[in-house]
Amino acid sequence: MPPKRKLIALIDDDASCRKALDRQISAAGFRCHAFADAEEYLMVAGVCGAAGIVSDIHLGGLSGLELAVHPTVVEMSIPVVLISATADPLIEQSAQQIASVFLRKPIPPGKLLDAIVETVGPPLTDGDEDEGLLDS
Repeated sequence: MPPKRKLIALIDDDASCRKALDRQISAAGFRCHAFADAEEYLMVAGVCGAAGIVSDIHLGGLSGLELAVHPTVVEMSIPVVLISATADPLIEQSAQQIASVFLRKPIPPGKLLDAIVETVGPPLTDGDEDEGLLDS
């Protein structure tokens, strides 16, 4: 079976940031499905087949920190990269303890992709993994 591109679930309530990060992740060879909030992602988490999550911490509704410890994410063992523009030491400390990786915005070029590869491996799979319903 031919290799398949791994899916990254991207969650950010800022549309322009979401679009830019989506492009960056896709250009690196991953498939990316973007969500405006954590609740939208959780509605499809069981069927989307995400290899990893990249989420802003500050979202409307459920925060990225809450998403990272949500039972659905924990049970599925999905690695989470948390990002934030806020320079709050308490939030940063919590993010570093909860997430696989924490990055502060603006994220230097290449750092996000390094973090994704560190947590989920290279963009291509061996083709034996199940595809999720959001696959394109």
